[in-house]
Amino acid sequence: MKSLKFPQSLPIVAMGIFILSACGTPKNSSEQTMAQRDSVAVEEKIEEQKPTQNNMNTRVKITTSQGVMIVELYDETPQHRDNFIKLVNEGFYNDLLFHRCIKNFMAQGGDPESRGASPTKMLGMGGPGYTVPAEFNANYIHKKGALAAARQGDQVNPKRASSGSQFYIVQGQQLNDNQLTQFESRAAMKMPGFKYTEEQRKIYKTIGGTAMLDMDYTVFGEIVEGLDVLDKILTQPTKQGDRPLEDITMKMEVIK
Repeated sequence: MKSLKFPQSLPIVAMGIFILSACGTPKNSSEQTMAQRDSVAVEEKIEEQKPTQNNMNTRVKITTSQGVMIVELYDETPQHRDNFIKLVNEGFYNDLLFHRCIKNFMAQGGDPESRGASPTKMLGMGGPGYTVPAEFNANYIHKKGALAAARQGDQVNPKRASSGSQFYIVQGQQLNDNQLTQFESRAAMKMPGFKYTEEQRKIYKTIGGTAMLDMDYTVFGEIVEGLDVLDKILTQPTKQGDRPLEDITMKMEVIK
């Protein structure tokens, strides 16, 4: 499969089934300090709002060599939800690697060719042989912990269909209002009328994420337990191609 390429204005950082920009504009120090001070309160507020809305949603346990993460799948992205559940139940993801990990950006996995791959094997091109239609939803953004689908580039994939199996989990970084306005305009080019809510802006400014990807890649779930494990994965040393020096494996099971 060919790789995705972003517009010339965004630096390309690696090859694979998709390519994402890891760039970021330096934050104003006072904004960063305020964001750090508010982050715990915002996270607690989000947790308080979850139970009544999310109790019915399917959850998947991702056991990695660095710890356990629980992801919740959105019912509003049913094709991605159902495909992910199907693959998990088939054992498709068991013993695959997080083959591409970029600190302050994301951890990517789901390439079936990564199972038992030699240390020198190039990864990121494999899949189940099909794609999933895009399911963009303005309610679901690339905040820290977001689960999203990889895909091929617009040149060969104008409908922005997702890879059948490759996914990434967002770490990202805190953003300021100027950055968010820029990314909001970019997202509106993909989804006319798109605008961040005040809550979404607050999440990006305190918890962080990768807003540059909004409405360009389908977000279909989020981590509800184990964000610290994601951080741990993304502190591991990597080699050329952003593959961790020591393999980070995964096993998955549907738990709800």
